[in-house]
Amino acid sequence: MLRYVNYDVVFQEIPGEITLAINLSNCPNRCKGCHSPYLMENVGMILNRNSLDELLDKYGGAITCVCFMGGDASPKEVEELAGYVHDKTGRRLKTGWYSGKPALSQDCLIEHFDYIKLGPYIEHLGGLDSVTTNQRFYRVYNRAMIDVTEGFQKKK
Repeated sequence: MLRYVNYDVVFQEIPGEITLAINLSNCPNRCKGCHSPYLMENVGMILNRNSLDELLDKYGGAITCVCFMGGDASPKEVEELAGYVHDKTGRRLKTGWYSGKPALSQDCLIEHFDYIKLGPYIEHLGGLDSVTTNQRFYRVYNRAMIDVTEGFQKKK
């Protein structure tokens, strides 16, 4: 069962999108240097279609994307909710998933996402804005994952 601790409307997680970022708990990855260690605990409110509907009713007119931040303990549930967002909004809202896993779960359908970030946070390699990062950010297009990580990296 997915649980979320909090959410916010953000502008940097998904380039070019006004994103409702939903922070999911029960993260199994335990990355050293994690910026949100409180998300490692299985805490928060249940995230299902009903609670997602409440968030969409509140913010749906002001956003262009919903991004699930975490959810690695329940990848199929994340994928199903992303599909639900697409179905409910006629794909008006895009969907994203920030996963800390090195690869997408085999049973997840990528067509339910428009954006996917993969890779655990490795402190000495840095996050998406570092040229040495192991993390990858993909735009999903025609059922293919196109690496667009470079767009996050700081130019010197």
